[in-house]
Amino acid sequence: MNWKLSYVEEDQAWPEDLSNSFGVPAESWWTWDEPYKITYSEYVHNQVGKDAGVFSVNNVVGRSRLFDELDPGWKAAITAHYGAIPIGEYLAGIGEARMARFGRAAAWRNMATFGCLDETRHGQLQTYFPHQLLPKEPRLDWAHKTFHTNEWGAIAARSLFDDMFTANDAVSTAIQLTFTFETGFTNLQFLGLAADAMKVGDIDFGALISSIQTDEARHAQQGEPTIKVLVENGKKDVAQKLVDHMFWRTWKLFSLLTGLSMDYYTPLEHRTHSFKEFMDEFIIKQFLDQFRDFGLEKPWYWDEHFSTELTWLHHAYHLGVYFWRPTVWWNPDAGVSPEERDWLEEKYPGWNDTFGKYWDVLGSNVRKGRPELTLPETFPMVCNMCHIPVCTPAGYMAGHLDSPAPLLLDLDGRRYTFCSEPCKWVFEESSDRFKGHLGIVDRFLGGLIQPPTMEGALAYMGLSPEEMGQDATDYAWAFEGSPARLAAS
Repeated sequence: MNWKLSYVEEDQAWPEDLSNSFGVPAESWWTWDEPYKITYSEYVHNQVGKDAGVFSVNNVVGRSRLFDELDPGWKAAITAHYGAIPIGEYLAGIGEARMARFGRAAAWRNMATFGCLDETRHGQLQTYFPHQLLPKEPRLDWAHKTFHTNEWGAIAARSLFDDMFTANDAVSTAIQLTFTFETGFTNLQFLGLAADAMKVGDIDFGALISSIQTDEARHAQQGEPTIKVLVENGKKDVAQKLVDHMFWRTWKLFSLLTGLSMDYYTPLEHRTHSFKEFMDEFIIKQFLDQFRDFGLEKPWYWDEHFSTELTWLHHAYHLGVYFWRPTVWWNPDAGVSPEERDWLEEKYPGWNDTFGKYWDVLGSNVRKGRPELTLPETFPMVCNMCHIPVCTPAGYMAGHLDSPAPLLLDLDGRRYTFCSEPCKWVFEESSDRFKGHLGIVDRFLGGLIQPPTMEGALAYMGLSPEEMGQDATDYAWAFEGSPARLAAS
């Protein structure tokens, strides 16, 4: 179904901003080919079956007490997930729709059309399911609310998703959304999430995520043939840069959401992998194999920065989210009972002597009747690239960084702050794309948040007192353990 244009010029049908060919001739894109060949009637038949199954489970579970009996940590995990993901799925539909119109080959446009329908379905499912649970957990209205607020996590997610697909051209979207984000991260993550949900007993969430993952596995295939066309036409450097940029950006948000859920929120008896083991076994091995297959190189930051952050970053994020829990829409689970600390020490040797000591202080303050000392009085610095709080002091104290100081960049009369060399590099590589944005702390210091107090900032984020996160177990973790351990604390 490919054809040469005769009524309009190519740049009129394929505007550069929406359909960047990166200099590859139109006919070369016609070699684009993907493994999933499916007709519309087959697609509809398959999707009807999936919906019938997942809504049947939801209908049965909705009349039970299953949600009420879930572990508090798992409730934190799914409440965080529902707030961060559903509207992002709708936004992904915009990226798929752009490829469905501006993809450079007919087979690609056909595949993306199904992808657009997929992402619309995913957004609908993940707003409908939590809506049914509102009488049990009112915070689940953040499934629809999050992206319409200025909560710091929402700002970070919007920044990533806008960069990846709502403000991207079709070729870049195929590589960054479907290859880097979906094939590399979320497809495998959803497999793990579904398995963990079934073990925990949350069959509703497990069925939902399994149904979504089967769609992801199909439309995520758009990235590989796009990379092949670029590489075969001498544009390997283009593919490399697109992957390098988005792998790092995705890693930061993935570490925040999935790292906390796997190593702290999932009940101990149901954990199959630590977050690092999951990354090593599934994400890293797959990416390295694909890099080799396409003739691409590992990103320059792989060994020094990415591999190092695997051992400490999500532990620092967990500490930060717990301490600043009034700024999130879920109830963070400390996940540091004596048994859980033993597990963390086994999976991350040295955890007790590094991150554990902070939890010793937090637990001691709780036991002394001073829980207010476990809560913030102001805000941390936030990275101007990933928009996640800067955690370099924790990495430095844990022995993984040479300096606790963030990285700075002065540009056009403004100072920018970064959490890492790769974040600074991504920003500098495309500074015109990012330099105008104000992070949550920029807005606070710039007088955009009034009154300039913690209470004023929380209201600016859209968090009412009833919605602000609290300790998921009412500080039960601080009172568990042997007398010797309590005395040592």
